[in-house]
Amino acid sequence: MTDVSVEDITEETDSPAETTTARPFSLSLSTSSIPSTPPITIPSVPPVAPVASVADPEPVAEAVAAAVVKGRIKVADEVVEKVAALAALEVAGVADLGSGLTDAVVPIRERAGARRGPRGVSAHVQDRTVAVDVAIVAEYGHVVMDVANEVKTNVARTVSRMLGMRVVEVNVNVDDVRLPGEDHPEAPAEP
Repeated sequence: MTDVSVEDITEETDSPAETTTARPFSLSLSTSSIPSTPPITIPSVPPVAPVASVADPEPVAEAVAAAVVKGRIKVADEVVEKVAALAALEVAGVADLGSGLTDAVVPIRERAGARRGPRGVSAHVQDRTVAVDVAIVAEYGHVVMDVANEVKTNVARTVSRMLGMRVVEVNVNVDDVRLPGEDHPEAPAEP
């Protein structure tokens, strides 16, 4: 416990305006109640390598140049379509991918020998952004709007995370509803 005492001394002079109060402080400290503590030791730290100064920009420029490699990375639309298709099929309430709007275009592409991603998904990649269209078949018993919203969210999240691209748009088209006991949709008869 620390004891502190203050004494007020008033000096008076002939003039009442010149009356001042001096307050000398006398401190009497008692250290008997302070517990003794052992000395603190600080472990030694290994020396740190010096950092390049602003006056010597050469090492910094070499480090930056080594980190930057010139070149171009192109991700094919088909890659985005496959990732988006798998992301859509992960959602509860999605029975299958739909046929989408590309049914008229698919036979023409197949005859021309062009590869294409999964049916029901189309993607357009431009620079580091992507727009995706997904057609799904919903399972009977699920709320279709909730399923479609979850597909939209999951496709955007998965494409962004796996491909490192900015997803600007995901359009979901619900083509059909799969009824209980219906395994596969009936294939259209060929002429």
